[in-house]
Amino acid sequence: MKFGTSGLRGLVVDLQGHASALYATAFARYLLNKGFAKPGDTLFVGGDYRPSSPDIAATCMGALERAGLTPIDCGALPTPALALYAMAKGSACLMITGSHIPADRNGIKFYRPDGEIDKADEQAISALARELDREIIDLTPGRGEAANIDAMQLYAARNRTILPPKALAGLKIGVYQHSTVARDELVDVVAAYGADVVALGPSEVFIPVDTEAVSPATIQLMQAWTKEQALDAVISADGDGDRPLVADEFGNPLKGDLLGFLVAKLLKPDVVVTPVTSNSGLERAGDFSVTRTRVGSPFVIEGMNAGLAAGAKAVLGFEANGGVLTGSAFAPAGTPLTALPTRDSVLPILAALYQARQTEKPLSALAGDLGLPVTAADRLENFPTETSAKLMSHLQASEDNLAAWLKPVGEIAGIDSTDGLRVTFTDGRIIHLRPSGNAPEMRCYVEATNEDAAGKLLAQGLDLIRSWAQQP
Repeated sequence: MKFGTSGLRGLVVDLQGHASALYATAFARYLLNKGFAKPGDTLFVGGDYRPSSPDIAATCMGALERAGLTPIDCGALPTPALALYAMAKGSACLMITGSHIPADRNGIKFYRPDGEIDKADEQAISALARELDREIIDLTPGRGEAANIDAMQLYAARNRTILPPKALAGLKIGVYQHSTVARDELVDVVAAYGADVVALGPSEVFIPVDTEAVSPATIQLMQAWTKEQALDAVISADGDGDRPLVADEFGNPLKGDLLGFLVAKLLKPDVVVTPVTSNSGLERAGDFSVTRTRVGSPFVIEGMNAGLAAGAKAVLGFEANGGVLTGSAFAPAGTPLTALPTRDSVLPILAALYQARQTEKPLSALAGDLGLPVTAADRLENFPTETSAKLMSHLQASEDNLAAWLKPVGEIAGIDSTDGLRVTFTDGRIIHLRPSGNAPEMRCYVEATNEDAAGKLLAQGLDLIRSWAQQP
């Protein structure tokens, strides 16, 4: 078990039982030791629709109760809904989810009463877990008072203050429901704004949907639905509902950083915080300053907090996966929208649909109108962590190694090692290599002047990675 870009992740067989009780106990002790909670305080627990999530949640609730806290069971709900509700109650929370990764893996996201934990918190919790691992950990499951309905009502009320009434009237929207815990809210919220809604593809079997590297099978589904149903868009989210998926009228997904930029157009922040993997054209395209970070919501939150400490009044964060975080309050439709410093999928979905409705242009035209470079991303799944570490070590050892490896692609003009390796070529193209922090995956991000060039560069990058892995 280890912390990645967002929470603790690992195989279900490793997380169930001992590990989940261990880390829940460590988190409770951390909250009590640091004064974030006192004995008897409530701690809210939620989960996604993975088969293993209810069992892990029950183990965590038992451990939390024995550690002196009062667990409250919020059941299956989106991570932003759980975080919003817990923050409103002044309580910490735990979300049992593996996000977009397959069902044989799962994880735990940890939240203090003021929001998502940071990297310093992760280190402290891990240290406590190592100490506790010397003791005998009771694995007896627990239960908590149910609070799912209240949590979802608060989240729904927030989502209905983002846009003006009937803001999406005239649009026909498909909602790919699959197994995301956001599936019902996505149907309800776009309908509440006046759209004609078609529910598509609900599944009782967990389907991992990665909104940053949408699978060809998912794209084919959306392309078929838009054609058959004459849809203006298809929307969806990942397993725990904190990362959005928006496909245009042809079923082609919009890039996550484009969705973040559309939220910025709606909210008009002073400062935008986003990882180095987001589109390099953001600095030129918006009326805001941009702070770049490493990949992962804790780093984005750290950047947002730094912006607020420096005096910024309106601070927005987003990631290349489309998840949007608000570091300050906004009022896009006149009603205050409180800060929610964790990834949310509904805000970027609504911002994109609203932009299309306001401009009376199809979603496919939005990216071209903004004049941003074309980005693309994909991943190699089940790519051993040791292999990706060896590759990155080799490439980072010397510029000669990197230049030789990328010689089939182009000549290097610049290197950014903020998170992985981001290489700019002399012709302006960009390739970014980064091992996943959550799973045994190698990710590749690219930028180019057009779709064909971006697609070719992405294929070249993935082929180079595969060739390296196949070497004896």
